[in-house]
Amino acid sequence: MSNTRAIAEIGLLVYPGAQTSAVDGLTDLFSVANQIAAEQASAQLPVLRISHWRLDESGGQPLRTFDSQPGAASKLVAVLIPPSLTTLPASEVMQRLAAWVREHHAGGATVGSVCLGSFVLAEAGLLDGRKATTHWTRAKELAERYPRLKVEVDTPIVDDGDMITTAGLMAWAELGLRLVDRLMGPSIAAHTARFLMVEHMDSARECGSNFAPILSHGDAAVLKVQHWLQGNGAVDVSLSAMAERAGLEERTFLRRFRAATGLKPTEYCQHVRVGKAREMLEFTNGTVDHIAWNVGYQDPGAFRSTFKKITGLSPSDYRKRFGVSAPADKADQAAAL
Repeated sequence: MSNTRAIAEIGLLVYPGAQTSAVDGLTDLFSVANQIAAEQASAQLPVLRISHWRLDESGGQPLRTFDSQPGAASKLVAVLIPPSLTTLPASEVMQRLAAWVREHHAGGATVGSVCLGSFVLAEAGLLDGRKATTHWTRAKELAERYPRLKVEVDTPIVDDGDMITTAGLMAWAELGLRLVDRLMGPSIAAHTARFLMVEHMDSARECGSNFAPILSHGDAAVLKVQHWLQGNGAVDVSLSAMAERAGLEERTFLRRFRAATGLKPTEYCQHVRVGKAREMLEFTNGTVDHIAWNVGYQDPGAFRSTFKKITGLSPSDYRKRFGVSAPADKADQAAAL
């Protein structure tokens, strides 16, 4: 069956000091997902190829040292950086790791980190201007060492589309399940979580998973714009600015962007903004009007309408189900009447 199904390779970066239990656990999690998917007998579901990558002694980039599908030709659709139980790698090693991660991200791979793995993403410059999380004992160090990113110390996971950072040492399970959800669908993710007897934060949601942009389409010009939009939150952007960033004429950009992502640029921007709003509704007590303004909507009514169209819930209902306790938002209550 694997010969007729697409292959989606997930690379685990095994750096010096990486937690071996997380590497092995993720390998097993994806293997279980493959077994469950195989039982569905669907050619539409990909086969997850799990590979481990380690630095060699020659000073070059990491090399594949384990491969669950040896001999198959594929490129990485995701790179995961496990946590560390000790200290961070030396500066020279960090730079080599960062260069490798940066290269694959530029090629369309989603990148994810657990605990101290976020330091590698920060070293690569991928978190500049973005929010990220890490273990609470190293949050201050991360913020001081990389001042261009914003550390969300009280947030267990920051899912920013093309990058996912998690805080806890054991958060590798949630990171793995989110990738299974993206690549194989919520049903396979839920069955995998049930088989492993672990909780999946998205498994009980009725309003769909967080926005997972298509990054493996191979259009470098479009991918450049996608990374730019994820980085700036798709706030204060225009069609002309996106086309200029891509180096394309507007009509050509529109055609290629929709072909690559499945969405019009305006629709894509809405999904990015709503994704960031969902995170703020879950982990902050800001009013809905304030969140609307923060994600780029000057009209709170338009924000509420777009949010409900995408998630199926009003912002206030979403917060009640998935967010922290917060004072009642009178404006949102009035809008719901």
